[in-house]
Amino acid sequence: MKQARTDPRGRPDFLLLILTLLLVGFGLVMVFSASSNIAVTSDEFNRDALYFTKRQLMWVALGSLMLLAAMNIRYNWYKKGHVLLFIPVVLMLILVPIIGETRNGARSWFGIGSFGVQPTEFAKLAIILYLGAIIVKKGEKFREFKRGLLPVMGTVGVICGLILLQPDIGSTLILASSAGIIILAGGANLKQLFLASVTLSIVVTVIVSVSMIANPDPWAYRMDRFTSYMDPLQDEMDSGYNLSKSLQALGHGGLTGAGFGNSVQKLKYLPFPYNDFIFAVIAEEFGFIGSLLFLLTYLFFIWRGLLVALRCPDIYGTVVGVGIMSMIAVQAFVNIGGVTGAIPITGVTLPLISYGGSSMLVTLAAMGVLLSISREYNRPVGQERKDRTSRQEAARFRTVR
Repeated sequence: MKQARTDPRGRPDFLLLILTLLLVGFGLVMVFSASSNIAVTSDEFNRDALYFTKRQLMWVALGSLMLLAAMNIRYNWYKKGHVLLFIPVVLMLILVPIIGETRNGARSWFGIGSFGVQPTEFAKLAIILYLGAIIVKKGEKFREFKRGLLPVMGTVGVICGLILLQPDIGSTLILASSAGIIILAGGANLKQLFLASVTLSIVVTVIVSVSMIANPDPWAYRMDRFTSYMDPLQDEMDSGYNLSKSLQALGHGGLTGAGFGNSVQKLKYLPFPYNDFIFAVIAEEFGFIGSLLFLLTYLFFIWRGLLVALRCPDIYGTVVGVGIMSMIAVQAFVNIGGVTGAIPITGVTLPLISYGGSSMLVTLAAMGVLLSISREYNRPVGQERKDRTSRQEAARFRTVR
């Protein structure tokens, strides 16, 4: 009898996969709840209550295919294969301020019919895979400033500068924070990292100043939103409108919520309730208890992802995994912090929950990479021994030659 062939890579972390699909499913339900009233009363959306839900379902389906594909690629391939994503992303970031579409005060989209592609979302994953590959390639040299940290920080600075030109402050903050965590996890010298961060901040300040002078209108709007978060009721009908409506939604939710589908603020009061402010709808419909359960589930998802990354026996898998979960965690903090008034509103999506094609595709693809990493530490013991023996024999062969 022939022995059944076993997958040498092991099984993916099913708990992480289930948590990912659970959050995506909950997100679809909330996109329907937050958008149906807006869509059914507007000719722009064909008076179709499922307009946004069907489009989001399409992005989830495509993202799920990307997740499955990425999960079945050996994660070591990304050490070299990252250039296939990184180079096109850099080119798109260069072109989007020139030929991109302007939406909500930022020229950060490429329009494809009624759909849009946001290169900034793809840049988040591209920089994670790039940094992981560079850190592993440089090894101990990464702790040297000139040959290690400086080129890496320079690349991150250029990408951040291109995103600021759109301008997109929220995405810049997320990308820079995620990159900083990856660099720290990769073993960078803390003193050098601090000095490089100060230098990068100065460079970003110069870029922002130039952008504000060259194109002041979008920045004036953002500065109004930044200052209004300190006291949104001072200018409730203008710069403080978004946050004041969000806080009203949170207050109306109370302890147990108004009930699924019964949000009042989503009825053309709260701006983009299915996108940037979807957490406000969650809080209004499910209250403090429901919001707390959601946040605990989200935190468990992030913790599980970090655990998968830290269990990987290879430094590349660990660094990339930490970067992926840092990207999701930082973006979730920025979104929820803005909605609740803890930090200024920056207009970013809540990963896996908010309506948005580019965000959903990138997040699910990133989770596919992390699930591929999880297959490494789940490999059968016998297979690990065979692989180790094969590497030793290959090393002896090279030595003999």
